Amino acid sequence: MYRNTISRCIAPVLALLSGSAAAHSLDAPAGGLAAGLAHPFLGLDHLLALLAVGLWATQHSGRARWAIPGAFAGAFAGATAVGTALAAAGIVLPAAEAAIAVSVVILGLLVAARHAQSLPAAMALAGAFAVFHGFAHGIEMQQAASPLAAGAGFVLGTALLHAAGFLGGVAGRRAVPYAGAAIAASGLALILGL
Repeated sequence: MYRNTISRCIAPVLALLSGSAAAHSLDAPAGGLAAGLAHPFLGLDHLLALLAVGLWATQHSGRARWAIPGAFAGAFAGATAVGTALAAAGIVLPAAEAAIAVSVVILGLLVAARHAQSLPAAMALAGAFAVFHGFAHGIEMQQAASPLAAGAGFVLGTALLHAAGFLGGVAGRRAVPYAGAAIAASGLALILGL
């Protein structure tokens, strides 16, 4: 049973390794709510980080279980808005994709370590990682037919992936450290371009 649970957690991550690591561009004519909602599911780097935040939240107790994903979602929404404005002004954060890949590694290691951080530290880390994810999405919002709807979809997709990670972590508690290790290894593969 234990080995089967581990296989169920790691196999999907490995299957996703063949996909693109970078955030995908929105299809401008269809760049509304549906495109924004789908977007976090389509970029491996975003998918892994968002699932990891949910898994990481399961290792905490009390209000931290919702505050950590909440800090990520709030910082993500704010950074998406700022990224959209900066992109409109022609300002680009050159290391956003690299920072996103590094966040995948760090989040995976935090999950694998099974160590609960203090709530302020965990919220600060989640918020810091969210800034890069949000900024990258904000840049892409310039291509959306309806940037506000796409942004709402991004935030909803983010929340759904946090919830999926959280529910998976609760259901497969023993496999969570292995899932964290697989996420960290996948993040390293993204950094190395494998």
